[in-house]
Amino acid sequence: MKWLPEIKLQYYFLCLGIAFISSCKNEVKKVELKTEESSRVVNLPFYSDESFTPNWLTPNSEEAKSFHKIPNFKLVNQLGDTITQNTFNDKIYVTDFFFTTCPGICPKMMESMAVLQEKYIADDEIMFLSHSVTPSIDSVSVLKDYADDRGVVANKWHLVTGDKNEIYDLGRNQYFVENDLGVPKDQNDFLHSENFLLIDKEKHIRGIYNSLNRASMKQLIVDIETLKKEYL
Repeated sequence: MKWLPEIKLQYYFLCLGIAFISSCKNEVKKVELKTEESSRVVNLPFYSDESFTPNWLTPNSEEAKSFHKIPNFKLVNQLGDTITQNTFNDKIYVTDFFFTTCPGICPKMMESMAVLQEKYIADDEIMFLSHSVTPSIDSVSVLKDYADDRGVVANKWHLVTGDKNEIYDLGRNQYFVENDLGVPKDQNDFLHSENFLLIDKEKHIRGIYNSLNRASMKQLIVDIETLKKEYL
């Protein structure tokens, strides 16, 4: 049986090859995971209009300081508390526009925001803001019931109502949330969008994301982490 050592030797190299391939596969997975969690850029761009053309500014530069910012506002949340830009001082926040009687995309939007709330529940630097686009229907008590049903954490995630003109002006002319280029609209046109906006501590728009798209939501989380590094 002189051939037995040869078989053993072949078997040894076969096992070695399998182990090598397995090791390579594991290494690829690690690289892919690392790439997925890292940002594509060192600093996020700034946005100033509905075209969402990226402006690559240096954070805290004079140019950035004078760039488009979300102006102050005065609205009321689900607890009946007055909410202004002061509520978000030294905070990064994610914002959207919804209404409680929406049977279509709003429940899915709320699910996406709830995932973000859970991820950043212990992070005081991150907050969330959802504006009602039917403020005549969405009273404080209606928002409170809606928030309770969906696990909204008070003072972490604000659901706000208030003056319709102010909310619609914020949505269309400040956040540019609808992103409908060349389509003129006024207060009689219903405001509705599945987009989330990422706002930095200086009230600049730093990203727009489709809340119904899983890849877009993953990118939002990556971008939040990138934005946080600007303040280290």
